[in-house]
Amino acid sequence: MRYQLYYWTGIQGRGEFVRLALEDAGADYVDVAREQGDDAIMPFLRGEKPGARPFAPPFLKAGRLVIAQTAEILSWLGPRHALVPNSEAARLYAHQLELTISDLVVEAHDTHHPIAGGLYYEDQRPAAKQRAEDFRTQRMPKFLGYFEQVLDKAGGRHALGRHSYVDLSLFQVMSGLGYAFPKAMKRMRKKLPLLTSLAERVAERPRIAAYLASPRRIPFNEMGIFRHYPELDA
Repeated sequence: MRYQLYYWTGIQGRGEFVRLALEDAGADYVDVAREQGDDAIMPFLRGEKPGARPFAPPFLKAGRLVIAQTAEILSWLGPRHALVPNSEAARLYAHQLELTISDLVVEAHDTHHPIAGGLYYEDQRPAAKQRAEDFRTQRMPKFLGYFEQVLDKAGGRHALGRHSYVDLSLFQVMSGLGYAFPKAMKRMRKKLPLLTSLAERVAERPRIAAYLASPRRIPFNEMGIFRHYPELDA
């Protein structure tokens, strides 16, 4: 099956978590909007296409199925591409962890858009500085400390005891936060040896390494979720 991934062009965003899973699995997929433009997404959002109606991208078309929401897509892909253990308990735990990652991603986004997504960053800079300080000093340590403990409990190398889509998502989180908050992450990595090592190992996986070195990997930029504004990384 050739999957069709729908996500906005020009940014990694939430679609990147799905891309990493597809790339690691060696799955056959097309990043539709990158070939056809963002207009290709709109008929699905307006409910003009058959199948489930997504609220927003990313969504994945697999045959007649239309699957939306990052964690839901990964939950569906995982068993089909050996990216999650076979047991029901492991699949549920993976989904739980991915939903927690989704919560972290929302909070990372809200550091630069704390008031409204429809406003420019420049229109909410004072509030962003306040939100970012709380994120750097309170929320980011809490989330990353939790995942460090998850790794420790599972043996130190993988979130689920073996490679899974959760590991890929944790790599993306560490990469994104390292881009957005390099000073804060430099300090925090001393307390996150397991997460740091995990991110390094994921980057060295053959298919992921090839993807990261290819044009398919969109660079981080100030249009996506993880944005680097020096004043937010004080």
